[in-house]
Amino acid sequence: MKRHTALTPLSREHHGALILSRLLQKDAPIYKGLPSDPAGKAAYAFKFYKEELVGHFLKEEAMMKLLVGVDVGLDVLIDSIYQEHQNLHELFNRSDLIIHLDQIGKAMELHIRKEERQFFPLIQQTCNEEQMKAIATLFPV
Repeated sequence: MKRHTALTPLSREHHGALILSRLLQKDAPIYKGLPSDPAGKAAYAFKFYKEELVGHFLKEEAMMKLLVGVDVGLDVLIDSIYQEHQNLHELFNRSDLIIHLDQIGKAMELHIRKEERQFFPLIQQTCNEEQMKAIATLFPV
């Protein structure tokens, strides 16, 4: 399913987060220009979290507030995604972040895949054009 233009800004932001999620997992390939040692990966991950992911989560949560009550299945996904955001916040803010890189990477990848494969398509299926326009106003291009 082609991504609705209202959701493309969020979807595009997922690219960098997916690269990070793979970078953090055990036996990850070396990514040119990105750290390959655990300490470097932890520092890069925390910086990316603070500069990119926190804002991304806030955007998604603002969108989710508009969608509550549109569809029962959507409400279930909204609850699940919100809980995953909370879990990722906790993981990124651990003092022992370096020993949880693989766990964070796997959790992020599953989270992003859920949004791309389940959440966004369900939004497109259940929301009318007026609702999609309301979503688009949250993410001016």
